[in-house]
Amino acid sequence: MRKLGTVAIAALGAVAMLPAQSALDGWVTTWTTAQQLIAPNGPPRPARQKGPEASNLPASLADQTVRMVAHVSVGGRRVRVELSNMLNAQPLEIGAAHLATAKSGGEIVDGTDRVVKFGGSESFTIPPGAIAVSDPVDLEVAPLSDLAVSLYLPRDTGAPANHTVGLHTAYISKGNVVGSRSMPEPVTMFAYAWLAGIDVAAARDAYTVVALGDSITDGFATTRDANMAWPTLLAKRLKENKSTQHVAVVNQGISGNQVLRDGAGISALARLDRDVLTRPGVKWVILLEGINDINIRTRPNGPNQLTAEELIGGYRQIIERCHAQGIKVMGATLTPAVGVPTYSEHGEEVRVAANRWIRAKGNFDAVVDLDAILRDSQHPARLKAEDDSGDHIHPNDAGNQVMADAFDLGVFQK
Repeated sequence: MRKLGTVAIAALGAVAMLPAQSALDGWVTTWTTAQQLIAPNGPPRPARQKGPEASNLPASLADQTVRMVAHVSVGGRRVRVELSNMLNAQPLEIGAAHLATAKSGGEIVDGTDRVVKFGGSESFTIPPGAIAVSDPVDLEVAPLSDLAVSLYLPRDTGAPANHTVGLHTAYISKGNVVGSRSMPEPVTMFAYAWLAGIDVAAARDAYTVVALGDSITDGFATTRDANMAWPTLLAKRLKENKSTQHVAVVNQGISGNQVLRDGAGISALARLDRDVLTRPGVKWVILLEGINDINIRTRPNGPNQLTAEELIGGYRQIIERCHAQGIKVMGATLTPAVGVPTYSEHGEEVRVAANRWIRAKGNFDAVVDLDAILRDSQHPARLKAEDDSGDHIHPNDAGNQVMADAFDLGVFQK
């Protein structure tokens, strides 16, 4: 392996630069975002939201600092950060990385700024196709708080590995300002670049629930900087319930993602290892995905028409692979989509059949019937008007709250 800069990092398929530590069983994932590599600006944002409709993700960065905000679920006294270059074709040089408790407007809380090292080095390079896990950082992290991760990129990065539906404002400033209390003359964006996960050393009974899905899980139609995606709202409910305060919920949704095929991000089947199985402390997965498979592959006269059996086969694969790692899977029924341009009667038949299988006893370890709570009682193929963001497929803030409230928290006490 070639050594770049001051640190050599393992290739794809291995976790790079694991910190020297006698026991890692106290680590749990408290925040994630599913990385993808697509054109800068990404999919358009809903027009009703404030601010620019696009993510404003630059085509590349050079001699710039990017500060990103992550809303964690469970807290802890030590933190480590995961950066990903898995989907990029060139090495990524990090000149400096800092972590702090975040305030509004890109500021950080006085006294919380910490240098983040990787393999003992403050600057390092991540080869193409690799990830890097930082050394532990001593920082008291409160549950449901915001952390700021600041990265200085000294040279041209090329296209960032990214997540374009960033529900928190990120800030980009000229030069190395990773330790600055506020970001000088920042340009804002609404994406995550290279930041893939945050773990905390938590209580021994703490564990993680992964929400695996598409744009409905990603929070595509929710209000920015308001923490209104249903996985975040579920994390809040778990924290407020004394018997589930130790349970984290992390969001691994990708807008446009499919179960069976690559498109907007690699398919759920292909990213299962990366986004679920290798995450520390995972005990449950909530699977809400399949509506994009349906809408893309059931168009009239379209090629490779999707069948319910094919989609269910994908579900079975995910369940079996999770069970092999001791992880339970909760199935979420697919929500209505009539009114979107790609809707078809055949697609609705596939959705109904898939939901019938999801609800059937014994297929999943547990079920949450989101279809039942979000559908219009008079028109069951349509979202309730009060929960519809306006595009007839993505629930609004109120709809996301309804979804979060539908979960039986007793399931997570077992």
